[in-house]
Amino acid sequence: MKKVAIQGIAGSFHDIAAKNYFKGEKIEIIPCNTFKEVFAAIKKDNSIIGFIAIENTIAGSLLQNHNLLKDSGLKVVGEYKLRIEHSLVALRGQTINDISKVYSHPIALMQCEDFLLANPHLSPIESDDTASSAKRIADEKLYGCAAICGKLAAEIYDMEILAEGIETNKRNFTRFLVIADPWLAEEMMADKKINKSSMVFALPHEEGSLAKVLSILSYYGVNLTKIQSLPIIGREWEYLFYINLTFDNFMMYRQSINAIRPFTKDLQVLGEYEEFINS
Repeated sequence: MKKVAIQGIAGSFHDIAAKNYFKGEKIEIIPCNTFKEVFAAIKKDNSIIGFIAIENTIAGSLLQNHNLLKDSGLKVVGEYKLRIEHSLVALRGQTINDISKVYSHPIALMQCEDFLLANPHLSPIESDDTASSAKRIADEKLYGCAAICGKLAAEIYDMEILAEGIETNKRNFTRFLVIADPWLAEEMMADKKINKSSMVFALPHEEGSLAKVLSILSYYGVNLTKIQSLPIIGREWEYLFYINLTFDNFMMYRQSINAIRPFTKDLQVLGEYEEFINS
């Protein structure tokens, strides 16, 4: 049985995404309060697989997780993209007019801004997690309070759904990365199709340094699907560039990495894996 560490508890979007990714397999979910705890769990037991959010189509990149991944020595072995659907849930026997306080993760509250504005009697209150907000209301029998979370959390904690599909933008997706210790990653990637990679590098503060790297990748037929820059602390005007690449020819991709390496600093391949395509 695979052991999978996630940020959040049963019913969270990490829980939903992990179970979807490993559909048909028996897995044990290891809940963690923070992303740092996910990485720590894998360091303590290298048979554990991690499942972490890395970007959202509305909220953008989770910058903390980029740095945690870079510094961890772990490898990306897969990805999953989940459509995020929010519901307003509360203890049974109430209507939306009975609710005055709404608890959820700050990003979830932001993603439901239009709904909250249309219901001004609802006061949003930030919490650590979507599903844990529902669990707290259920455990403490907090009448007059609601949580914004997924429908699975409502089912698990026996809550009533007062409104569903309350997210402002229906094209709301979160991309998750599957991460593992290098030795386990090698085992998991055996016989898998590899057509995507994630990597990070620094560049000298010189004119055209990034353009040169991108031109080389293009020459080798490698497609840049994402680029995220972060400042390097203590090195003024130098940046780390996190990029995602897709490719059809693995050998050409590997040649492109060798070609750009002399023009970069501290190039690190974070993982080579199969691209997830939404069906």
